[in-house]
Amino acid sequence: MFFNILRRERSTFDRIVPPTGFTANLTVLTAAAMAFLAVFALALSLASGRLADRWSEALARSATIRISAPPEQIEAQLRAVLDALSTTPGIEEYRPLDDGEMRKLLNPWFGPDLPVETLPLPKLVELTETAQGIDAEGLRLRLAAEAPGAVLDDHTRWRRPLVAAAEKLRLLGWLSLVLIGGAMAGMITLAAQAALAANGQVIRTLRLVGAKDGFIAGAFVRRFTQRGFAGAMIGTGFGMGAVALLPSADQAGGFLTGLGFAGAGWLWPLALPPLAAVVAFVATRAAALRMLRGIR
Repeated sequence: MFFNILRRERSTFDRIVPPTGFTANLTVLTAAAMAFLAVFALALSLASGRLADRWSEALARSATIRISAPPEQIEAQLRAVLDALSTTPGIEEYRPLDDGEMRKLLNPWFGPDLPVETLPLPKLVELTETAQGIDAEGLRLRLAAEAPGAVLDDHTRWRRPLVAAAEKLRLLGWLSLVLIGGAMAGMITLAAQAALAANGQVIRTLRLVGAKDGFIAGAFVRRFTQRGFAGAMIGTGFGMGAVALLPSADQAGGFLTGLGFAGAGWLWPLALPPLAAVVAFVATRAAALRMLRGIR
């Protein structure tokens, strides 16, 4: 039905539905604005998905051992930790962090001039797990026996909230797309109802000469579907251009600066104009048939 209506003779429908007017402008502008916003909602969803995957992957196989002990025991406990790690299955590599790396970790809070070597900071040992992973509880028990000041942090308490937050952002993006589609359908319905009401006399005349409601509704459906598609094309084009102008994550290193599409993800916005046309088709047809039942 969708394609049959769009293939009908154009001149026939043009004589029924005026090609210009405030309803035409309203439909095109509504579709363009909604498509523009939908591009950003889609970009948010895809970027949040990439962020969740990146955070999960970055923290899933890493862990840190913190050694807090009196200065005279630090080196002995560090050696005990390294000896324990060397015989622990599931560890791919491990190494203690030097003063330069400790200074880099503390830079965001204390600045680059922090005298790390003069402060009683704990020693940190970074380790990377194999695909099989480690027995975290077993390693904790061993460390408690051989190096009482050593504490294993497998980043679980960091990873889960970060991934959950990214997943919620992705859900918010998809919910925004649904709301945008609903708002577009509502605006197009109002425009179609206004066009039908303005052409009430024409509709009565068509009925007198034998036109069926399906044919009359098809005239309005075709016109508003084309307007919805054209407006969505314009809005999608502007939206993709605006997203392309956003700074990349490599330049600033933050999530909001990485909001956008990557690789084949740039093809996803191209689905918005056809979806807008389908929304316009359904909304206009439902409004037209409902209005036609009230016009006698």
